[in-house]
Amino acid sequence: MLSQIYIDNLKCGGCATTIVTELQKLSDVQKVQIDSEHDLVLVESEEGSDLNIVKDRLKSLGYPEKDTVHGFEKLSTHAKSYVSCAIGKMHNSTKSH
Repeated sequence: MLSQIYIDNLKCGGCATTIVTELQKLSDVQKVQIDSEHDLVLVESEEGSDLNIVKDRLKSLGYPEKDTVHGFEKLSTHAKSYVSCAIGKMHNSTKSH
């Protein structure tokens, strides 16, 4: 099953690396692709998988589904996304050495 999730706070390759790495840890997720130009996460998962698990994981990383958080919660996810982005950038730099 292929699902599309439009997200907030996607800024760069560091964000994309973190999202791919973390979502691939979920048991039902088979493949993850990022379309940075459209703030889109493409998730291939087992038929019948609960997509809410993926959305909850994205939100916990700071990348909630587009227009689903507001106010303080939006500010909180924005801050989390910077941390996730930095982790992704560090992960990318260690892979290239």
